Amino acid sequence: MSAYRIAANRYRTTRIESVKTESGTVKIFAFNDRVCAKAKPGQFLMLWIPGVDEIPLSVLDAQDGAVSVAVRKVGEASRALHMKDEGDMVGVRGPFGNSFALHNGRILMVGGGTGIAPLFLLNRKLAGGSERIFVMGAKTKDELLLMKDLEAILSERKGKLVTTTEDGSCGIAGVCTDPLEQLLANKDFDMIYTCGPEKMMRKVCDLADQHKIPIEASLERLMRCAIGLCGSCAIGKYRVCKDGPVFSSAQLREIRGELGVSKLDAAGRRVPLT
Repeated sequence: MSAYRIAANRYRTTRIESVKTESGTVKIFAFNDRVCAKAKPGQFLMLWIPGVDEIPLSVLDAQDGAVSVAVRKVGEASRALHMKDEGDMVGVRGPFGNSFALHNGRILMVGGGTGIAPLFLLNRKLAGGSERIFVMGAKTKDELLLMKDLEAILSERKGKLVTTTEDGSCGIAGVCTDPLEQLLANKDFDMIYTCGPEKMMRKVCDLADQHKIPIEASLERLMRCAIGLCGSCAIGKYRVCKDGPVFSSAQLREIRGELGVSKLDAAGRRVPLT
């Protein structure tokens, strides 16, 4: 194991520098960590809430020694983190996993919910000359995360943001895969990036295959060790924490039988993906 990997897996403690309420269920936490600040788009970190647990989180932004993550309140650890404030201590390991490859040309990004996070950092890192369309979706307008920030980044790069909401409160009424057929029929894309609910990503992957466009998808699974030892994040022959979380077109085809279909639960049993 390289010195960098050893440093990444070593626990560090840090203070929360800022907390921003992004929606009714999502907060953005920022802290300083020189190791995680080197994260590439698509990598993740493990954030430890003292006395509770640690959780895997995609790196939302990383620059000048500062790191931020978007955290949805869904379980015991994330609820405990939502109770934290500026100045409170947390522990951190990472960054872990691989990253998105930085492609030029016509780019299509598709993100749902907190799946926006790794695509947000990717938007910052892609070359300004890349033509891009970003499709983001949520249940309601209030749950469209970082919309103004994304609009600002995309406007600087002559990109376009397309929003969808299930209740029709913003943009197209429906889910974020609904506008894809028309977009793919009207424009030739060189690359698709996606992150979000797995069933959504499965549909994006199927469309990419139909249109013969390469795709990279950032997957999420139950992660405990983050270094490929425990196997809790297995999908097919891969371990998401070590072999991913970003998977290529060829790898996604290999795991088609499980992608968007099933996962391992906390006891290691294969269960349907809901």
